Amino acid sequence: MSFIFHDHAQGMYIALLELQHTDELLQLRLRNRIHHQLFEPLRDEEYFTIGSQRQLIRQRLEDAEQDRAYMFGIFLHDGTLIGQITLSNIVRGVGQYADLGYWMDTGQQGRGYMSAAVRLVLQFAFRVLALHRVQASILPHNTGSRRVLEKNGFQAEGIARRYIKINGEWQDHRVYAILTDDGADG
Repeated sequence: MSFIFHDHAQGMYIALLELQHTDELLQLRLRNRIHHQLFEPLRDEEYFTIGSQRQLIRQRLEDAEQDRAYMFGIFLHDGTLIGQITLSNIVRGVGQYADLGYWMDTGQQGRGYMSAAVRLVLQFAFRVLALHRVQASILPHNTGSRRVLEKNGFQAEGIARRYIKINGEWQDHRVYAILTDDGADG
């Protein structure tokens, strides 16, 4: 299965992460481990191994085949992996929605790549998957993620109290969502 979506103006693309990306993904995670710890669940040492990252990619490829989740790498046009963006927890039937999660190499932040990646994944979500809603939950103090979501038309819906255990503590998250009716697939 090959899904690749380009943003030529931004000089980047998203593509499903495949097994050949395992080492690059691990190196990216290791480089960003300390900075990202403030925004992620605590991870044990095993998570930061080639075997664990390979298993993660295998699981997400299986999830994509089953229409449960899609894990994309964010790449510069030269093929350099700079981040990850994932649609997960896909609900079909009367729901037709998914959760959005993402992270980027700290050295590439602030250049518009994540905003472009979110725009591309929304096109995939609404045009290809025919979802009705995409939602994202972020830490209230994460101003960078807030800007990315708002630039892409997401609307704040409220605070989910002690929603996700981040860096070892249950933390509140601000919930954002965008609907296909909001015209974000553009």
